[in-house]
Amino acid sequence: MKQSEAYTLSIGVLAVVDTWLTGTVFPVPVWVTFIAWASFFVLGGGTAGLVKSVASNLTGLLISSLTLLAIATTHRSDFAIAICVGIGSAAMVQASKIRLLDVLPAIVWGFASTVGTTVATGKAITTPGMSNPALVAAAALVTGAVFGFVSERLGNALTFKRDVRLN
Repeated sequence: MKQSEAYTLSIGVLAVVDTWLTGTVFPVPVWVTFIAWASFFVLGGGTAGLVKSVASNLTGLLISSLTLLAIATTHRSDFAIAICVGIGSAAMVQASKIRLLDVLPAIVWGFASTVGTTVATGKAITTPGMSNPALVAAAALVTGAVFGFVSERLGNALTFKRDVRLN
C-alpha cells in the first residue's frame, strides 16, 4: 500500500493500543505519550530520531523537575515562581546548544509534559516513589517515543515498494 495509507493504518492501530495500555495496565498520561510520539517524527524518525527525541524530552523533564523543586523551596510568591520559570526557560535554550538537543521545541515538550503531569496527578515533584510525577512523565515520554519508532517501522513494512529494474 502507499506510505500514507500504511502510516494511517500503523498509527491508527497503535494509537488504540497506546490508549488502551495507558488507560488500563500502564497508568501514564496518554497525552504525554502522544507528545513524545510526535516528537519522534518531528526529529526525523529512525534510530537517530528515537535517541534525539528521548534525550531532548528527558532534558526538558530534568529542567522542569529542577524548576519545580526550586519553586517548592521558595515562599511561592508569583514573582518568585516567575523567576524560577524564567531560569528554567533560559536553561532549555542553553541546553539546545548541544547538538543532540538542538531542536528546542522537543526540550520544551518534555518540560511542559512534566509540569502538566504534576498538575494532572495533583502530586508534588517531591512525592517519593513511583507516583512521582517526573517518573510518571519520564515513563510516558519514553513510551511515546517507542510507539513512534514502532509505528514508523510497521508503516514502512506495510508500504508497497516498486521494484523498477532497467533492462
